[in-house]
Amino acid sequence: MKKPQIVFLTPVAKKTAEELYRFLPEGFELNIATQNDRNEHQELLQTADYAFLGGTYLDADLIKNAPNLKFIQKWGIGVDKIDLVAAKERGIPVAITNGANASQVAEHTILLMLATLRKLPYASKSLVDGQWINSELRVTCAQLVGKTVGIFGLGNIAKQVIKLLRGFDTPIIYCSRTRLSIKEEQQLNIQYVDFETLLQQSDILSLHAPLTAGTKNIINAKNLALMKKDAIIINTARGELIDETALIETIQAKMIRGAGLDVFANEPPKPDNLLLHLDEVVVTPHSGASVIEAVISVIEHGMKNIANFELGNPIDPADWIVPPQTK
Repeated sequence: MKKPQIVFLTPVAKKTAEELYRFLPEGFELNIATQNDRNEHQELLQTADYAFLGGTYLDADLIKNAPNLKFIQKWGIGVDKIDLVAAKERGIPVAITNGANASQVAEHTILLMLATLRKLPYASKSLVDGQWINSELRVTCAQLVGKTVGIFGLGNIAKQVIKLLRGFDTPIIYCSRTRLSIKEEQQLNIQYVDFETLLQQSDILSLHAPLTAGTKNIINAKNLALMKKDAIIINTARGELIDETALIETIQAKMIRGAGLDVFANEPPKPDNLLLHLDEVVVTPHSGASVIEAVISVIEHGMKNIANFELGNPIDPADWIVPPQTK
């Protein structure tokens, strides 16, 4: 009897591959892509029953030409690179690993806040280059304590960020597609505001919204102009939430203090992208969840979903993006 086959479409490091095999459900086969190559993906999907993927594109043609595919498992929560319409048309469910890496991305968000406020890469590079700029930093850096933090989008990661901020005594405002109940707001000690007010009042604007038609380039020239001149923007969500040209121009004009970015509109960004070269910007390579604990958590979560689907067992409703079609 043919074993159900899982293909992992995103190339991974050796340690990650070891963890994928460690959590491989009994009785399954696993093939891992060696590169982000469309031809290799097409070949792997010809015999795949399950597709597991990270930041790899899974478009309509790939989905339509995968004859045995019956389930798509996303690493993490962002599904903007999967053609959900094509999956739904073929009756292929799509699941995420809801909450599996929330705490790690939240930690990275705080890291970017502190590093941007304290100009950490600039300070480090200056010292390595033989400059002692502590006098300059005294008047160009700022503390996190007491700053008003604005949260855009309120999923698991954002809620973890809010918890971590408690020790910094930061007032927190938020804007989200769905408002929490008054009781939930009181429990988190946060205040709901509209988007314009969020922009106007935030000393730190932290983005945690999914990429949709409504959120693409929502941080644009018009909205950046509403922000405080000493505000910073943190983005650990999706790069396409920000109009990068507008952000560069706004920072160069000193209309905001700076930005901490883990994600970009095109990944990896081109070497000449000015966001990589501005002293006011802290950048990391989409590594918010790049810690071994998150790797293990996400792999275990995703493999359990695949095993449960194969056995007909229930999957957490919070994981469904395209749920199974009822017959």
